[in-house]
Amino acid sequence: MHIAIIRQRYNPYGGAERFVSRALVALNNTDIKASLIARQWEPIEGINFVQCNPFYLGRLWRDWGFAKQVCRQIDALKPDLVQSHERVFCCDIYRAGDGVHRVLVEQKAKNLSWPAKTFLRFSPYHNYVKMAEKKLLENPRLRAVICNSAMVRSQILQYFAIDESKIHVIYNGVDTTKFHPRIKQQQSDLRAELNLSEEASVFAFVGSGFERKGLLQALRAFSGLTENCHLLVVGYDKRKNFYHKEANRLGISARVKFLGPQKNVLPYYAVADALILPTFYDPFPNVALEALACGVPVITSTMSGAAEVITNHQNGFVCDAYDLQGFQDAMQVLCDKGIAKGMGEQARRSAEKFDLDTMAVHLTNLYRNLLAPK
Repeated sequence: MHIAIIRQRYNPYGGAERFVSRALVALNNTDIKASLIARQWEPIEGINFVQCNPFYLGRLWRDWGFAKQVCRQIDALKPDLVQSHERVFCCDIYRAGDGVHRVLVEQKAKNLSWPAKTFLRFSPYHNYVKMAEKKLLENPRLRAVICNSAMVRSQILQYFAIDESKIHVIYNGVDTTKFHPRIKQQQSDLRAELNLSEEASVFAFVGSGFERKGLLQALRAFSGLTENCHLLVVGYDKRKNFYHKEANRLGISARVKFLGPQKNVLPYYAVADALILPTFYDPFPNVALEALACGVPVITSTMSGAAEVITNHQNGFVCDAYDLQGFQDAMQVLCDKGIAKGMGEQARRSAEKFDLDTMAVHLTNLYRNLLAPK
């Protein structure tokens, strides 16, 4: 069986890219031959990489040009199945890892001024993506949609004319051997490197694209905590100076460490007592599963697919994306290190069913069902 997987952009710190890499590694342990078509990617042993990198200026041309060129390469490659992580029209399977674009735009608009909302509404790029998404999801050629959360599945059914039987929820997988509570054994040395005391309560925010991930909300909620609480911000955003200034304005800059993007996030899960991710829209953040697998409770929003695996006061907390007091109250509870440790143990147990082998089984079963003779 030959599967071609399409993902346009590569960001070594991106959650979607980590999913694709993990899925390819998992499939490499099966009898499925996989090819990856992308502009660029990290080398993966046993995977055939096909570069598709047409020239572009601007993000609308970028997406449109890639969609046209990649379909030409699919015609030449002739795989048994085409799975796309981009909104292209020559795929058999679409993984809606970025969610529903119109919902993302609606959520983003909630916190904007009316001129900014108007600009967003008439943006040529956002309107192109919404058009491409509708054309893709309502295309008769499309045989299956993989959603990484039930939230995204319900949104697709709400906004598009698509047969419900085509939609499959397959949750992200995490390497439960690599992401494991044993990393906490290194906590003392790592805290010393970061100049954090053993007694300090440490929250981690992990993710690039600070606006959508809710860093502003996290900073404001954190500002109400005691002096013995610290926040580690791991990730990249082109407006990082804005968030530095906000931390200064809130009077918390001495307790917030902006650590930039990191290829290896394990040390930050090791020192963290909890993960805070008040995203206004995230289909299912990989960092939530990584943290849970490391025994770190997660605080996230109702607009995060990770909310589906979190139970309040057990392995984390779920709040409305704009409920500042709710996030602050949840963080306050987890400032108690005894409570954080107990919830961390439950966090690990809740992550164990999301291992990479389980994800691979669900994916291969779907592929075999689609290729089976009628």
